[in-house]
Amino acid sequence: MRSIARLPKAHLHLHFTGSLRVQTLHQLAAEHELRLPESFRGEWPPTLSAADERGWFRFQRLYDAARACVQEEADLRRLVREAVQDDAAEGSRWLEIQVDPTSYAGRLGGISPTLEIVLDEAATAGAQFGVGVGVIVAASRMRHPFEARTLARLAAKYAGTASGTVIGFGLSNDERRGDTSEFAPAFHIARSAGLASVPHAGELLGPQAVSETLDSLLPDRLGHGVRAVESTAVLDRALEAGVAFEVCPGSNVALGVYPDPADVPLRRLFDAGAQIALGADDPLLFGNRLVAQYASAREDHGFTDAELAELARRSLHVSRAPTELKRAALLDIDAWLAEPA
Repeated sequence: MRSIARLPKAHLHLHFTGSLRVQTLHQLAAEHELRLPESFRGEWPPTLSAADERGWFRFQRLYDAARACVQEEADLRRLVREAVQDDAAEGSRWLEIQVDPTSYAGRLGGISPTLEIVLDEAATAGAQFGVGVGVIVAASRMRHPFEARTLARLAAKYAGTASGTVIGFGLSNDERRGDTSEFAPAFHIARSAGLASVPHAGELLGPQAVSETLDSLLPDRLGHGVRAVESTAVLDRALEAGVAFEVCPGSNVALGVYPDPADVPLRRLFDAGAQIALGADDPLLFGNRLVAQYASAREDHGFTDAELAELARRSLHVSRAPTELKRAALLDIDAWLAEPA
């Protein structure tokens, strides 16, 4: 079998804090004299579930504890640089990392300086490690929709197509909270600036949530979206609209959406012709990165190397990577497949 780490690919679903290396988390906690929860100090990765409110609260508590360790500009830059370095080691040619600037703004002088630091380091680290890096500004479903509009305007201000610019606007956190339609004005602002619409939907909730997201937010891609398969009508609608799916098998299993990697409907989506980009979501909490998602496709779903190559092609096609980067990566995928197994 060919090396998955050498397969050129695009990584389109990676959260900012969730990309932290666990070793870096421990070092930052020590530097800032913060005590981490036992789940980060004992056996790792932690056991998680999002089947109920209590399970999601525990997940969010761990996420907030990790976020609190990123306090200074140097911490922010280190996080970006290490995320890019890790993706380069796994064959990524293009990375889209998702950040909510409000999470760090209080310690770094506001949402604009926070985003500018992320963008600057994305451009610098991307050039250093040979990976193009686009940034997705994400609003939280747990906050007021007016805040989402503020973030959409911020994202529009820094919109671009090159590495180190904002390429998309997202909506994350517990999809069981908030009214999806109330975030439509924010996504209209983002789309008007040429940004990709990439909200989360269809992981913790089923096809009705996917349908509501299609109606309200006009997504280019769905963060997860896997439970669309529970309704043929909803799945067909998404496919006909050309909406891509950011599938994160490790996340789906860790959060209890599916009991086993083989139960993730990756094969069904692929065979239906869906545009798919595999993603690691939050490696800090789920314990696996991008290569592990491709390994699951191979080991749990029987994907051949030719099919893995097609997954990689689809990830590039639905990305916001520059045309020349896509063209070069696609040629290198063909070269990978031409190598002896």
